Amino acid sequence: MGTLLHLQAPPLQLHLRTLRCRLLGEGNRTPSFPPWGFPRHGRSRRPVRVFVASATETAEEETLKKGIAEFYDESSAVWEGVWGEHMHHGFYDTDAAATIDDHRAAQIRMIEEALRFAGVSDAPLKKPKEVLDVGCGIGGSSRYIAKKYGAYCRGITLSPVQAQRAQALAAAEGLADKVNFQVADALDQPFSDGQFDLVWSMESGEHMPDKMKFVSEMARVAAPGASIIIVTWCHRDLLESEEGLLPEETNLLNKICNAYYLPPWCSAAEYVKIAKRLSLEEIRTADWSDNVAPFWPAVIQSAFTWQGLTSLLRSGWKSIKGALVMPLMIEGYNKKLIKFAIITCRKPA
Repeated sequence: MGTLLHLQAPPLQLHLRTLRCRLLGEGNRTPSFPPWGFPRHGRSRRPVRVFVASATETAEEETLKKGIAEFYDESSAVWEGVWGEHMHHGFYDTDAAATIDDHRAAQIRMIEEALRFAGVSDAPLKKPKEVLDVGCGIGGSSRYIAKKYGAYCRGITLSPVQAQRAQALAAAEGLADKVNFQVADALDQPFSDGQFDLVWSMESGEHMPDKMKFVSEMARVAAPGASIIIVTWCHRDLLESEEGLLPEETNLLNKICNAYYLPPWCSAAEYVKIAKRLSLEEIRTADWSDNVAPFWPAVIQSAFTWQGLTSLLRSGWKSIKGALVMPLMIEGYNKKLIKFAIITCRKPA
């Protein structure tokens, strides 16, 4: 991850760390994590989620969903003002220097690279006609895919602000009849079985507390032969000798979880196991961590411009907390703990 190291700004990182410690109360004490976070003591064990319809489980997941919705209600306008309609990483050539002008183009390239990796065809008789965008943000991917393939796209998000903004942008682009956005739970989708011939999730899997149910719902609404694409944050694959991540690794991830409303992370290998358990076919995965290396340093630089700072201060505390932990994402990538993964598969025809 040499690119990341070269793009860091140490004085800014130091100030951010100091501010984060003061505002979030970090220091020598053990941080307090949400109930869905990693263990706080002893050797960390691999997190296991069992979907049980208990009152405690429901309360925890409802708290998580509420936090996610409020976080994006508050922060989406900040992101759009600085970075535009695509709320995800960019894809860059490895070890290539990137200018500010390159970043939005890199976000488009991320969409194209994901479609290429999954083998999604643009041939008239094979291109997707109905697409689902799971965790759609303000609809950037949906509108791009609708225009690229002439497809009808549905997008779901937990954030009412995002859904409303996504629909407004679609109308402004003349796509009101090609895309539709609504508030819905990715773990309990309001769609019929086999409805979509492309099911797409760009950086929403990290928010899902039950990864099996997440992938299972994507597979349920996918039509026979449909492609499923998951691009998501993961932790590193565990060694055969390991029962879980190291305590210092779980501590780092938990600080990120607290700011971004994330449940326990999993590895790309665990997604592959889930896909196999669901009898999905043509399962492929890749680690694109090196290809997203310039992204977080650029986000930090943009967030702490005058425009970025004033937007953050206007938006609220959740957005500010998210900004303060951005250097921890860089730290996680540099330590090879955080992985940017793509997992693709196909529902049996």
